[in-house]
Amino acid sequence: MAGAFGVMRTPLIAAPMAGGPTTVALALATTAAGALSFLAAGMKTPEEMASEIAEFRRGSTESFGVNLFVPPAESPNVDLLPYAEQIRPEAERLGVSVGSPGRTDDYFADKLDLLLADPVPAVSFTFGLPDTGSIQTLRALGTVVIATVTNPSEALTATEAGVDLICVQAAAAGGHRGTFGNYDGSTLPLLDLIKTVHDFAGVPMIAAGGIAQSADLKAVLEAGVVVGAQVGTAFLAANESGAAEVYKAALSDGTARTAVTRAFTGRPARGLINRFMRSYEAKAPKAYPEVNALTGPIRRAGAAQGDTSVMSLWAGTGHAHAQRKPAEQIVDDLFRGL
Repeated sequence: MAGAFGVMRTPLIAAPMAGGPTTVALALATTAAGALSFLAAGMKTPEEMASEIAEFRRGSTESFGVNLFVPPAESPNVDLLPYAEQIRPEAERLGVSVGSPGRTDDYFADKLDLLLADPVPAVSFTFGLPDTGSIQTLRALGTVVIATVTNPSEALTATEAGVDLICVQAAAAGGHRGTFGNYDGSTLPLLDLIKTVHDFAGVPMIAAGGIAQSADLKAVLEAGVVVGAQVGTAFLAANESGAAEVYKAALSDGTARTAVTRAFTGRPARGLINRFMRSYEAKAPKAYPEVNALTGPIRRAGAAQGDTSVMSLWAGTGHAHAQRKPAEQIVDDLFRGL
């Protein structure tokens, strides 16, 4: 299709999956197959983001995007010590210590400055928006600006802020809800959500959440209200994915189910249900990224030791369709039948 604003060659967007799954190799492979691919700059330093951008540019001349996490407007007034003590036995069992909250801004201003100084074709924002001036400066530099939204109110706010596109994320999506605050977001099914948001969106829309196979992609596009679809979980088990091998194996476990939890990060995120989620969901304070920092060493140790009971196995509801194969083949599979 004629790409929206020149960055989309096809209606498929390869989602940014922070925390390791999205590698430059995965972005290059999905790009080579025709998708608009996003690098995941969330939870990375500015230097790591710049390095990945440079590596992508060495491997491809096609358009790509970078995703940033917008930091919370203010820190929660929450006592973290009780939760730290509750999860301490998990850390001790794995031979690590509970993490300590550090900076809470994810180097957002520094990353944004880098993208203003060295523009990329597209930038998407999760958890909110930057100031309107930054949005307009990015656009003036030729960068397509995309906001992640989860309900009509957020769509209206993003439209009024002057973004080029909105990515409408339904609850079936894997990983964090892209809400503008630390709340749950809409529970409407994707097709219902995009039709509802359409009335409030003054810009083109991308659909996201639960799109895991060709039939899902076809259904979303045939609804006639979006210019494309963002897919993440389908690429989690790809050869080029940076997800741990035990993580990839868990996706295809026929007994696995997903749920939305705050247990790992203090913010709603969908992942495969495991022991840590069941044990601590009701105890986790509503504090992001502070809780994310507390559990970080436990999750990393679990991945290193092959212990999926304590890993944040982010995945959407279509996780059973994730397959271990080259990313280019996964893209081809998604396009089949369109």
